[in-house]
Amino acid sequence: MNRFLMAFFLAFLALSSPVLAQSRAFEVSGWIPTWRSATGTAEALAHLPLFTEVNPFSYTVKSDGTIAKTQLFDGEPWATLAITSRSQKVRFIPTVAWSDGAAIHRILSNAKTRRALADEIAMLVREKNWDGIDIDFENKRAETRPYFSLFLQGLQTRLGSKKWLMCTIEARTPVSSRYTKKIPKDATNYANDFKQIAKWCDRVRIMTYDQGTIDVKLNADALGPYMPNADIKWVEKVMKLALADIPKKKLVMGIPTYGSEYEVTPFTNGGYEYDRLWSFNPRYAVDLTASLNIPPTRNQAGELSFVYTPKSAVSSADSLDTTTGTAVSTSSATGEGSFSTTTPFRLLWWSDAQAIADKVALAKKLGIRGVAVFKIDGGADPNMWGLLP
Repeated sequence: MNRFLMAFFLAFLALSSPVLAQSRAFEVSGWIPTWRSATGTAEALAHLPLFTEVNPFSYTVKSDGTIAKTQLFDGEPWATLAITSRSQKVRFIPTVAWSDGAAIHRILSNAKTRRALADEIAMLVREKNWDGIDIDFENKRAETRPYFSLFLQGLQTRLGSKKWLMCTIEARTPVSSRYTKKIPKDATNYANDFKQIAKWCDRVRIMTYDQGTIDVKLNADALGPYMPNADIKWVEKVMKLALADIPKKKLVMGIPTYGSEYEVTPFTNGGYEYDRLWSFNPRYAVDLTASLNIPPTRNQAGELSFVYTPKSAVSSADSLDTTTGTAVSTSSATGEGSFSTTTPFRLLWWSDAQAIADKVALAKKLGIRGVAVFKIDGGADPNMWGLLP
């Protein structure tokens, strides 16, 4: 097919009426980051029948409240993914991400700029003939709460019934798990109104990852270093709390496919200070454990982790070939093994296929709509594909 015919074919598909994905009893969606577009789209295409929806990630919003169109998702490799998704009735819904809390409040609290942003997003969806849009506005202020709800209401109205409005929302840890002492008066001054979000959004995807130290009860029960990505016990708490305001048929659990490395410094009186160095895909940890001959441990969070002491500094997670080290020991939930209590060491903690499968099982147990995987970029544990429904 020559270039002219190919261009005509792509234009025809782009202008044709959308074929919305059929809703499945249990849905699987996944975000594909722009920084790994080639490997991400290739991996998504290879496993497309597993998905109900794919989410190119992401557009961003400028400080003036307009979309930064640095990534249009209509060139390659996105065009092939969009066309193939449509042919297989998989929703193609890009994400608009924004994390500047001050700018979000300034734009959404002003009726004119709030409406203008909703207009622009709805127009973009119609022009590109996508199946809908995913809104991921993070670090919002508590005072922004009513304006974010108004924004979603306006956007849903503009999109109409034939387009999907997906909302990606921060995890909310129960207050009783966030504090062990006196609970502050503003502890429940949340930036997200779950009931209003559930009213206007077709799906509400909770970002149940990057847990860190938010759950002080689980922290107190930890044996040794504890910096989970998504402890299965914490995820269950978060989703049960969300279910109080969000219907099961709309609620989706976020699942991480990555991990993080930390520089850990023990305190003389017990406990640890954690300095997050970087995020990584599982292959980095697998290769490092092999090179150091340190088997990772299935930890108390249901994820994998191990500790080691590097002999030399590492500049980035991609510099594995320059890393050498000696094992301190493996950590475990049962207290077996040991680790330094006086000198700094490294901790790697990540989500593998088993951790992912456990969360899928939890989502089914809770009876919620499905799961959303962050991220699909060619770097996740390849064994997860046989464990997704």
